[in-house]
Amino acid sequence: MITVDDVRRIAATLPRSSEGVVRDEIRFRAGRLVYAAFSRDETVMGVGFPKEERAAMVAAHPEKFMLPRTSEMRYNWILVKLDAIELDELRELVIDGWRMCVPKSVAATVP
Repeated sequence: MITVDDVRRIAATLPRSSEGVVRDEIRFRAGRLVYAAFSRDETVMGVGFPKEERAAMVAAHPEKFMLPRTSEMRYNWILVKLDAIELDELRELVIDGWRMCVPKSVAATVP
């Protein structure tokens, strides 16, 4: 299963990325914007994801993804079941979420 440490290793390579704890939940930020956040039990991770694509992603892979709660539907966000994804998928999700939060010039520095 994917862990917080797996995300830490990826986040450590991303410019302007930082880690913090808010209400006992671990969050990763680019500046002031959160691009990844863990549930308190660390089994689900929310990650930045385009709103217009998330319903299709959940429909295509319900074993991996969930829609955020109603109060978070206004954000570019999707929930990921950490026991259902591989490290390569995690890396892609985290980096893509981070890219949504940084200027294009900064995003271009990460392959």
